[in-house]
Amino acid sequence: MKNPFFTLIAGLLLLLASANARSAEVRVELNKLEAMGDGCGAYLVLGNETDSAFETLKLDLVMFDTEGIVAKRLAVETAPLGAGKTSLKVFGIDGLPCERVGRVLLNDVMACADAAGPRDDCLDLVTPAARGRVEFIE
Repeated sequence: MKNPFFTLIAGLLLLLASANARSAEVRVELNKLEAMGDGCGAYLVLGNETDSAFETLKLDLVMFDTEGIVAKRLAVETAPLGAGKTSLKVFGIDGLPCERVGRVLLNDVMACADAAGPRDDCLDLVTPAARGRVEFIE
């Protein structure tokens, strides 16, 4: 007969391991949009909750206008990004005024590498979030 105490401990350990695995993410928050020349400046706050320091983390972002039509597509390099580090990246969306940005799509992670080399799990690690009126979706 199995010992119920050991079964309970094993279950709790699995639950804790699962919770820790889910919390290891790179949170990418679209924090604000601000007029920048004839376009828009986007402020991304990145929170690296993993144990990896990323040497490259290039995001494929698609901007939709307020009508839901694709307006721009950009590749944005957000690294370097240290393990356990929060940082701010600002990039310009030329030719698209902020008031015309309806939502932003995290389409893909184009390149991702840490000190050990290229990684193929980064799209699963990146979690988009947003403040303000513009949604940031995946």
